[in-house]
Amino acid sequence: MEQKKLLIITYYFPPAGGPGVQRWLKFVKYLPEFDVQPIVYVPENPTYPIIDEGLVSQISDKVIVLKNKIWEPYQLASIFSKNKTKKISSGIFPHKKKQTFLDKTFLWVRGNLFIPDARVFWVKPSVAYLEKYIKENNIDTIVTSGPPHSLHLIGLELKEKLNVKWFADFRDPWTTIGYHKALRLSNYAAKKHKSLEHKVLNTADTIIVTSKTTKTEFEAITNKPIAVITNGYDIENVEKQTLDTKFTLAHIGSFLSDRNPRFLWESLVELLQEIPDFKSNLEIKLIGAVSQEVLDAIADFNLNDYLNLLGYVSHHEAIAHQKKSQVLLLIEINSEDTKSIIPGKLFEYMVSNRPIIAIGPQGSDFADIIKETNTGVFFDYSEKAKLKSVILDFYNQFLEGKLQANGVGLQQYSRKNLTKQLAQLIR
Repeated sequence: MEQKKLLIITYYFPPAGGPGVQRWLKFVKYLPEFDVQPIVYVPENPTYPIIDEGLVSQISDKVIVLKNKIWEPYQLASIFSKNKTKKISSGIFPHKKKQTFLDKTFLWVRGNLFIPDARVFWVKPSVAYLEKYIKENNIDTIVTSGPPHSLHLIGLELKEKLNVKWFADFRDPWTTIGYHKALRLSNYAAKKHKSLEHKVLNTADTIIVTSKTTKTEFEAITNKPIAVITNGYDIENVEKQTLDTKFTLAHIGSFLSDRNPRFLWESLVELLQEIPDFKSNLEIKLIGAVSQEVLDAIADFNLNDYLNLLGYVSHHEAIAHQKKSQVLLLIEINSEDTKSIIPGKLFEYMVSNRPIIAIGPQGSDFADIIKETNTGVFFDYSEKAKLKSVILDFYNQFLEGKLQANGVGLQQYSRKNLTKQLAQLIR
């Protein structure tokens, strides 16, 4: 079979770290096995909030990488506050009640002057560059991956100019994503976002989403075909890990302000009071960016003595922690808007053989996956008694040396199987 060329337009690619890079890094790895030649277009000088040089070695030697310069206002904003700029770029916004004047100003500017996002200035130069490249290399199929959703505007213009076959991949929703409401949008800006979202969803040939709920949301906006291809796990070359000797509850990834599960902290405090040896065994292990609101809550509950704050680590190290921690925490914001969010780390959690405690809104898409695969227990924010009981059960299994997860049906979420779905879709 003749190799099909696929132009992939994405912002996040190694050396970018964090969750946004994994999806297309892994698709690109396996596409050549399904007779697809990946050509990846990325910014030459991006403002990545997280860098992970270790991921560079994972880029397939069969991929063609195109780079073009980008100008981002984050580069200018960092003159005023590099720390605030980095956090906003990462999606970590201060709690509304604790926002300073500078916080509010940054958010208003981000939401109202840069629509749909701060990478909008890359659209015109990218269209000019790629229009020429597509014609010269006989490419007939492109994919845009967002967020940032500005990249879908590149696809929109290329579709209108060249009539290429266009797949718009939404790793997250657009106007219903949790942080969208934090951007202090004017009525004009909110309408502009909706208008652009509608145009993209009704111009792309096919929409790709990561959850069933996002598919349902988009079906109310467009009649175009919508395919669900979730994120997944890959086979990682991580040496065998010795389990932590303490009863570690590990959260790996960004711990946002609105993900603060106070009923989890309350449950731990009560168990510390009720079980004498719990004090000597408990450890709360937080890996990745953690909001100040979460840290303040942990302090308010007098849990600082049990906190191990490791900060950002490489993806390789994160996988190692997933395999050696006793229990893995997966926490999503308690909102209707987040039911569609399936955190990418869920799938890596599922193949770690460690039980998952998952917390989110009732009806979350990831609750079904956890139940179907027997990899942990899901709780909504009203289920404190159930949560406390499960933590105690896990703790007793830990003391007996029997704590582990026994997942089933995981192969469907392997990156290779998911890439096979993608390759069949774009043919």
